[in-house]
Amino acid sequence: MRDAAPALAEPLLWMAVPRSVRNNRTLSSLLLLGGGLAALLSWGPTTRNAGGRQMATINLIQPISSSPRGFQPLVPSAPSARSPDLIAGDFAHRPIQYPASRAVEVRAPVTAAAAPRVPEGTPQVEPLPIRQRPRRNRRSPVAREMFAETVLTAANFIWPVFVHDGEEDIPISSMPGVSRLGVDTGLLRGVEEAVKLGVKSVVIFPKTPDELKTPTADEAYNPEGLAQRAIRNVKQAFPEVVVYTDIALDPYNSLGHDGIVRSDGVILNDETIHQLCKQAVSQAEAGADYVSPSDMMDGRIGAIRDALDAAGYSNVGIMAYTAKYASAFYGPFREALDSNPRGPGEDWVVPPDKKTYQQNPANWREALIEARLDEEEGADILMVKPGMPYLDIIKGLHDQSNLPIAAYHVSGEYAMLKAAALNGWLDEKAAVMEALLSLKRAGATVILTYYALQAAKWLKEDEA
Repeated sequence: MRDAAPALAEPLLWMAVPRSVRNNRTLSSLLLLGGGLAALLSWGPTTRNAGGRQMATINLIQPISSSPRGFQPLVPSAPSARSPDLIAGDFAHRPIQYPASRAVEVRAPVTAAAAPRVPEGTPQVEPLPIRQRPRRNRRSPVAREMFAETVLTAANFIWPVFVHDGEEDIPISSMPGVSRLGVDTGLLRGVEEAVKLGVKSVVIFPKTPDELKTPTADEAYNPEGLAQRAIRNVKQAFPEVVVYTDIALDPYNSLGHDGIVRSDGVILNDETIHQLCKQAVSQAEAGADYVSPSDMMDGRIGAIRDALDAAGYSNVGIMAYTAKYASAFYGPFREALDSNPRGPGEDWVVPPDKKTYQQNPANWREALIEARLDEEEGADILMVKPGMPYLDIIKGLHDQSNLPIAAYHVSGEYAMLKAAALNGWLDEKAAVMEALLSLKRAGATVILTYYALQAAKWLKEDEA
């Protein structure tokens, strides 16, 4: 648009220049060039012609007596009301009009923002010679998101589900917001919601009726048992959902331990593994995608792998509870399943805790030994339980093994966060998401958490 202005302005200027100047090639060239530039700098506002068509004007140049140079571009102004005829000795002229489509927008000057203030008493210092300032990469939300090293998604979650043989959902008092779900009702409603939120993995824990519990936990491999029914229900209704199961005797053991208890209080290792193998095959037959031995018996991963392969279930994976610590954070879980150790009488010693087979919280290297053994025996996933108190263990397993690492954000961790949130002591969303992010940052790509559905909702809200 601007290229046309000098060409149109040039004839008008030339008419007003004396012949003596026009005959001087150098002076005339400079004059014509100056006139063209002046025209470029003095586009005027729009106006309308007699036909009502919107037009744009260009004011060229006129003498300014106060200017020592004699000529100066005009500031854009309204159309001139002067005579259309040129006035002798005056370079002013009738404005040249162009269609509005060729008008040039004149933007208002940008007003500088006020300088930020500092608190009174802030010392005045010279900038330090700091070459590397990591805060530069944290200045904006866009940069922080771009440079994030860890991203949490709903696909990372496994939702732990408690089921019981009933129609109604039964709230668990020590875990507000968590219930035992009816195996034929609430379980399917819950899984449907989970799938909608992007959580497509569940792990099933059955609340076995007391009358079915025995010292040898034979109910564990009942084809029509509660766990087996739950597996079939989920896989039939939601074939795409990945179902994990718990391999241990405590939900079925009348003495509350993960293994068979001898009269002197010793937890039998090899005899327990025999039961665990039958339990694993039974759950695989029901449709489990992964079995998850949580018992902590020595050698059980290899034995279960052999049993599954022999039964034709070589594609069923094993998520090993590799580093399961004898932790105080399991209390609400044991209430949910009624799986606390308890004695049958005076003639039978029942250990009050599970410290003879679960790991010592004081030990770190022991977890690496367990991880190496589980990997050699055929585990597909290595788990650390609990999660947050054992971030160093998660990191250690992640650095040592190429297998996926799982972390169990256990019932006690859930209960602490929930209680603090209900009392207004913590921002629940911020605290929970930070806790889960810390597990993934430490090296866990699989996170078992009772917050799975709520966390997935929060992630969706943040994406919206």
